[in-house]
Amino acid sequence: MASVGPGRAVDESRRHGVRDVQADAPLRWLAAGWRDLVRCPLPGLAHGVATAAFGLALALLGYRHFWGLAGAISGFLIVAPIVATGLYAISAALERGERPTLGTALAAWRPGPGRGRLVAFGLLLALAGTGWVLTSASLITSFAPGRVGEPLAFVRRVVLAEDSLLFEGWLVLGGVLAAPVFASTVVAVPMLMDRRVGVLAAVLTSWRCVLANPVTMAMWAATIASLTLAGMVAGMLGLVVVVPWLGHASWHAYRDLVGPAAGEAGA
Repeated sequence: MASVGPGRAVDESRRHGVRDVQADAPLRWLAAGWRDLVRCPLPGLAHGVATAAFGLALALLGYRHFWGLAGAISGFLIVAPIVATGLYAISAALERGERPTLGTALAAWRPGPGRGRLVAFGLLLALAGTGWVLTSASLITSFAPGRVGEPLAFVRRVVLAEDSLLFEGWLVLGGVLAAPVFASTVVAVPMLMDRRVGVLAAVLTSWRCVLANPVTMAMWAATIASLTLAGMVAGMLGLVVVVPWLGHASWHAYRDLVGPAAGEAGA
């Protein structure tokens, strides 16, 4: 689909209904995501192993440069939605009653109509993640009372630093930057994979979902961040399960939040 101007993107977004959901919706999404993982475990676990391996490699390479590693690890949350594209394809296939395989997940990345939109959006997320890494590293190296190399130095000189609000400022800045990214991506990536819709229209629809369900979506964001952090704390190995679980759950969040397009019987 060719790119469109903001006005046309707004009209295109409005073609897709947005539903109000209950506060317990994240629990339903997690339950549905777990069922998908159990029904088709290989593709999900493959995603999880790849992510955990990447996280471990990043941690080993950046262990003595924790001023940058802290931002890189937290920046993972920014690009995670595009990483889970293959998992959305698995959940979609299960929803249709099919028996998906690892090939189903890989096929989501093959060249074809609309795939350029996913690539373009992925590049935008990568730029956003890189921007946060650089911003985080600059903040820590500029204001920390001493060199922040190893994780213990980060704890002593940033987290537990006396007479300093560096850690609080780091968290607030990260939250301020992460919130609009979350609002822009929470349903946009599965929507781009599932429907013929422009990138801007998908982002606008994602924002509409968040604005229609602010409390529920804040809870969903906190759930994603908490489970991801737990997976990382467990030596990255927890990501083997957390990544596919959240990926499948995110598909069900999209299906619950975004209704059929105007003139269609179903999405």
